[in-house]
Amino acid sequence: MPEIHVTRRDRLRALLAARDVPAALISRLVNVRYLSGFSGSNAALLVTAEGDAVLATDGRYADQASAECPDVERLIDRRLLSVLVRRARERGIRRLGVETHALTVDALAAIRSDHPDLETPSLNRAVEGLRVEKDDTELDLIRTACAMSCRALEGLLGGRLLGRTEREIARDLEARMYAEGAEGIAFPTIVAAGEHAAIPHHQPTERPVAAGDFLTIDFGARHAGYHADCTRTFVVGAPPAEWQREIYDIVREAQRAGREALAPGVELRDVDAAARTVIANSGFAERFPHGLGHGVGLEIHEDPFFGPTSDGKLGDRAPVTVEPGIYLSGRGGVRIEDTLIVRDGGVELLTPTTKELLVVD
Repeated sequence: MPEIHVTRRDRLRALLAARDVPAALISRLVNVRYLSGFSGSNAALLVTAEGDAVLATDGRYADQASAECPDVERLIDRRLLSVLVRRARERGIRRLGVETHALTVDALAAIRSDHPDLETPSLNRAVEGLRVEKDDTELDLIRTACAMSCRALEGLLGGRLLGRTEREIARDLEARMYAEGAEGIAFPTIVAAGEHAAIPHHQPTERPVAAGDFLTIDFGARHAGYHADCTRTFVVGAPPAEWQREIYDIVREAQRAGREALAPGVELRDVDAAARTVIANSGFAERFPHGLGHGVGLEIHEDPFFGPTSDGKLGDRAPVTVEPGIYLSGRGGVRIEDTLIVRDGGVELLTPTTKELLVVD
């Protein structure tokens, strides 16, 4: 899809021109992929404001780079940064934007030592900013990843969960996502039973699921590099206790409020506040210790981020999650999460699995 990557690089060039930066050295691998299509594990990219792009990678990826990036010049050399900076200097570039949030201190020091007259202003997460607004191809890939994920969960719920270990359930769900066509797992699957459901990022153990447990499952498939993210909480093997129903209903209402706050141009912190206020007004403010959600795309967690101190506004064509939770240490917890696309004229829900409090066996 070279034309897509040309369009993306053109958007970066417009930013460079506005900042009076003649070229950018892209060293963060996910940004290299976004701008060039290269999916290997070692590469950097030089993009000039005049329209050139040069990819550097090592010999392991020569054929892959040729296949994935036919529209850019390719340099095969393990010294990625040094060869690209040298190429920039050969073209008379004296001001080179760099990804200071991704470069190591030593790598940046080496560039400045080798080229003391070269200015290296920060790009200030310019490519991450471009990645927030997804093109049609990206949105379709995320839709597919989410559909795979939801079908896998539905298949899992059709079988027995009571008595199985957290780890068994996690591996089963991951196998089902692969069977649906996923190229990989978006992140390590979270399966948290009983008191473990009070740990937001619990790692599955050999604990068996018991009757009356809350069971929180946070999962997602990866498809062509793009991620899905979904969380559902269930009660296993018995009707929910009063306290379980109480906090589930609060979280579900908070999640609804967060979803309804989504719209292009809305302040990010206001989206978080819409959900957080519901939980706080119910007396559980201290039991919601994380942000409300985040962007999804080539990374499972990417801009924008919803939190009480988040700056900025929500853009159009932005896939995001909304995932409030209440966590009661030693007892259990609830999190409900959807992936949605924010659009002018409405929000598209990509994870339609029911949010009713299901009792599963």
